[in-house]
Amino acid sequence: KMAVPDGEKTLNAIDTLAASGAKGFVICTPDPKLGPAIMAKAKSYDLKVITVDDQFLNAKGEPMTNVPLVMMAASEIGYRQGSELYKEMTKRNWDTATTGVMAITADELDTARRRVDGSIKALKEAGFPSNQIYRVPTKANDIPGALDAANSLLVQYPMVKQWLIVGMNDNTVLGGVRATEGQGFNASNVIGVGINGVDAVSELAKSKPTGFYGSLLPSPDVHGFKSIESLING
Repeated sequence: KMAVPDGEKTLNAIDTLAASGAKGFVICTPDPKLGPAIMAKAKSYDLKVITVDDQFLNAKGEPMTNVPLVMMAASEIGYRQGSELYKEMTKRNWDTATTGVMAITADELDTARRRVDGSIKALKEAGFPSNQIYRVPTKANDIPGALDAANSLLVQYPMVKQWLIVGMNDNTVLGGVRATEGQGFNASNVIGVGINGVDAVSELAKSKPTGFYGSLLPSPDVHGFKSIESLING
């Protein structure tokens, strides 16, 4: 298990794996455009490759369908996120006219795009006005990156009194929540639902509730099992 936040470290990690005697690896790439470089490096060592969640892209930006891919049901997970947000908004009797959706995006990552698009689809189908759904890109899917993105969005829409926060994982949603706190929003006027569950534990354990309402926990054990099974048996 190796954390590789950028392209150079990813390629160096493949060298390390080969030197340690590995016959293949499973990767969730930090950047789908690294696909050709990763596959060239893997081929030079005769390593099998399984990619998880985000499909590799070739030099033309097209999916590298020849590389085995194991994916979560990202659109469905996102749809559930949007449904839960709308359900809680209705429960709190918020005025839709003064409510906005902060959708923190990372469209270059297939999983992130499909999760956020799924969430927005659920909100629209439930009747939320599409012109009150505001998308803002983040440079990184972590709290600092999402915080910066959210801050840039909040100052543009001072008329919004309540916020629903959409993001591809817990940390992007938490970044949005932190931004609303910094702009003076009360926790009761913010609803954020994350995805993954892991990074939400300490937030939900706080004695005083925040705008982070909850998190969806996929089945990472099943996902991981299928990935390794594909690597061994593929």
